[in-house]
Amino acid sequence: MSVPVYSLDGKQIGKIELPRVFSTPFRPDVIQKAFVHLQSQSFQPQGRDPLAGERTSAMSRNTGLGIARMARVKGSGFPRAGMAAGVGGVIKGRQAHPPVSNKNTVKRLNKKEKRLALCSAIAATASKEIVASRGHVVDKVSTLPLIVSDDVSRISKSKELLNVINALNLSDDLERIRNRWKKRSGKPRRRGRVSRAGKGVLIVVDKDEGVSKAAGAILGVDTATVKNLSVLHLAPGSHPGRLVLWSKSAMENLKTVSSPVLKIMELVSK
Repeated sequence: MSVPVYSLDGKQIGKIELPRVFSTPFRPDVIQKAFVHLQSQSFQPQGRDPLAGERTSAMSRNTGLGIARMARVKGSGFPRAGMAAGVGGVIKGRQAHPPVSNKNTVKRLNKKEKRLALCSAIAATASKEIVASRGHVVDKVSTLPLIVSDDVSRISKSKELLNVINALNLSDDLERIRNRWKKRSGKPRRRGRVSRAGKGVLIVVDKDEGVSKAAGAILGVDTATVKNLSVLHLAPGSHPGRLVLWSKSAMENLKTVSSPVLKIMELVSK
């Protein structure tokens, strides 16, 4: 199957044969497993001080006083005296089951499953139904996958990249991202998560010659190279079907990517 190649002005300048990786079956379950596996590698280990809530001298007063028998702080004449200590569930006490820093938070995944997830996520970008079901506005987009000339990797200004996006009829999807932008308040804001926005078009190139700088100022637009492409780029939030803009060289490099499912199909057909 051949798909058209467009210039930066949105005009068709040729055709290219789709790589075989786009024939990989759609496996959202494997994509979700791979997303969790990749995301878990960025988890930060958490732990608590083993002596937290236990840096005090406490002793039980036993029975006969009409009070609970839990250990209480020794002494008198200061606010902490007589208060329960050394157990969980009391004021200034320790946590009942605190997190430990030696916990293994990385989710493991088989190599073939990881490769299948990447191939399936790449193939999902060529389905207009899957891309639309993810929320992207692709009504005016003629064909998927969208392929442009290699000049897109040399764009270094946001204004020029916006002109390319408008020429390829992707401006409606950018408007969707602008409408979804939300400013948070409360605890998320105090922790640095000030705003929330959706994910727009992903620009995949062979070599980044300035396009990442141009896309950095456009809300929702991300860039990636074929070498560093992963499920995190193609399926944000483990939801496959992201709208992707491929450069011609990036699409040609995908011909070297082999899917485990396609290899099995070849062996069965022999």
